Amino acid sequence: MISDVILKNKMYYVLDEKGKEISKDWESSVGELMGFSSEFIVFLKNKMYYTRDEKLKEIAKDWESSLGDYKNVAGRTVNFLKNKMIYTRDSKLKEVSKRWA
Repeated sequence: MISDVILKNKMYYVLDEKGKEISKDWESSVGELMGFSSEFIVFLKNKMYYTRDEKLKEIAKDWESSLGDYKNVAGRTVNFLKNKMIYTRDSKLKEVSKRWA
């Protein structure tokens, strides 16, 4: 379970609830950290959003232009704002629901 994600010396470290390192990878490889929950992590790299698991293994990816602006991640879902709508998506970036912002 993901408890924290920290950036240190240009490397991201994924930590569990005991502060123990689960995995690590270079910032240049995974991109900019957007947010995380206990379930998964969201990164942005080269105008593409990536969801990754606790081992930093890629779950899914899609273009920023398709998904919109990152809003937040909670539990098993992530929210994006596009055209005045909030789109809730799962970790595979499949749409779960949408509503007006």
